[in-house]
Amino acid sequence: MLKFQNKIIVITGSGTGIGKAIAMKFAENGANIVILGRRKEPLEEAAKELEQVISSVKSNSFVKIFPGVDVSDEEGVSKMFEDLKKSHGAVDIVVNNAGVSGPVTCFANSPISEFKSTVGIHLTGTFWTSSQAIKTMKPGSKIVTISTFFTEERPYEQRPYRFRSPYTASQGAKNRLAEAMSWEITDKKIISIATNPGPVHSDRIYKTVYPKAAAEFMRVSGFENITPEEVESVNNDILPLLGEDEKTVKEGIVKAAAKLAKLKSITSESDIEKLGNTISALLAKIQQIAEKVQNNTSKMIADEQFLTQQQVAETVLMLSDDNIAQILNGKVIPGDRVFYPVKPHIACSIPEVQPNFSSKITVFALDATDESDVVRAEHLAQKIESAGGKTVILISKTSPKVAEERLAKFHSHVMDITSQENVKRMLNTATQKVGPIGNVIYMTGKVPQVGKLVDLARKDWDSLVDKFINTPAIFMQESLGIFVPGGAKNPPLFKGKDGNMIIIGPDMPAGGKTTGADRARVEVFRGALRPFATTVNQELSDVLKSKLRMYLVLPGSVEGTESSNDNIMKAINYLTSGKSISNAEIIYYPDETRS
Repeated sequence: MLKFQNKIIVITGSGTGIGKAIAMKFAENGANIVILGRRKEPLEEAAKELEQVISSVKSNSFVKIFPGVDVSDEEGVSKMFEDLKKSHGAVDIVVNNAGVSGPVTCFANSPISEFKSTVGIHLTGTFWTSSQAIKTMKPGSKIVTISTFFTEERPYEQRPYRFRSPYTASQGAKNRLAEAMSWEITDKKIISIATNPGPVHSDRIYKTVYPKAAAEFMRVSGFENITPEEVESVNNDILPLLGEDEKTVKEGIVKAAAKLAKLKSITSESDIEKLGNTISALLAKIQQIAEKVQNNTSKMIADEQFLTQQQVAETVLMLSDDNIAQILNGKVIPGDRVFYPVKPHIACSIPEVQPNFSSKITVFALDATDESDVVRAEHLAQKIESAGGKTVILISKTSPKVAEERLAKFHSHVMDITSQENVKRMLNTATQKVGPIGNVIYMTGKVPQVGKLVDLARKDWDSLVDKFINTPAIFMQESLGIFVPGGAKNPPLFKGKDGNMIIIGPDMPAGGKTTGADRARVEVFRGALRPFATTVNQELSDVLKSKLRMYLVLPGSVEGTESSNDNIMKAINYLTSGKSISNAEIIYYPDETRS
């Protein structure tokens, strides 16, 4: 009997690429294959190839396709597993493979709608697919999640991935979700493992990610006589030309030049021809940078080789083996095969500095979970005002009623902080009526007591993702708009600008009875914020050449000790003093005792 004979394998995002390679590998080993994705045609083509493999190995297995299923779609995924349970019984293995590159641009220029969509596919898609699959699984089943090495951590080190903020946030959380699920489904004897294969040969990386990253470098700096906004418009037209034949490229450049000429009100044929030459040079420069990025990445690998899609498929097959899966349950495998040299970014000890808040106002955004979050906001605001500062506190309308009462003595407002328009309006109003903003402090509140993540209703999960990932992103992006008006579309405006953005929370669980499962649940959301913060900071400092910084303060400790508001204030004093600007550390654990 073939190794996976009679097993039912569900692979998301499996019409092409890595997902298809995984499906083929399982088919070679006798499995019944369920493939799904948003586009019908690739799935049908993949199904034909899978049928041929099944015929050649004589396994009598079946192939079932679910076209039009987006993993972030609640109803589509739920219905798929209901149909599978009715028609075929238990699912044995789920491979969370579906993903998108997401916007490849500086966070300041990344549309929040695309940010949320990327998080929805990578993180929520993994969560919902897994939680619905668990309802159909029996003991011994497995969930294998494919993530990225860019968000995996070493001690005191966090990897940024510039121009990929929603991708890194969702992937970082996805790694930690795989770990959290292993705690939550152990009673069902179901196994959860993640794998970070590192760079893999694929059309997405060669035709999308690297070229778009190169194009973003050109947008940030501008190119010859084309402004950053014009470069962005041109890039959308010329990036698809990479890899095409000479005739197609020439025709595409002519069209792009005509379009840009119209935008710039240029009518002279000679000037339009010059624009064409400039655009041709821009395309060549983008290709050159993309190849350099690829080459630099390969130099971080011992054998300088990206993995093939088939090698990733072999890895997934290995992790699905009963014995191997038992050994590796709850792990992210491999840690990585890429030596990606980074600054540490993480610190526990915080220097003592004298607070100075007199020159500009500090805006707090509070999304309190309970009264202790309100007490923290009150404590921090009082300290800042005692040091001569002015504060404005924007309170989420979902915060406990006590928040409005206790914070009424400050300049405070209750509002819908999930609305980007509301946030923009309130930050502008604060600037006009109170004064220039120097610091923005976003307080996520604690992770509520929700029980097991895998048992959550979809609306409750979505609420957590909004609270700890999407809404902080909205606030940070609108804060950048206050610090550098117009900077999103005109990146040179960032140069030399200063300001501080600090995200506080969520806290590590406190108490003597804190379990590994409790910590793992909180780490899902801390795991999103760490790579998000380091990615945005790399853009602000290395790419945009600004003195703006976004810091992350994570209260509590692994020992379960209570977090200290005084320690948090100590961190705020330091981070807003200007003394941290030249340091690599932007993630602080104020309550940890490790040096």
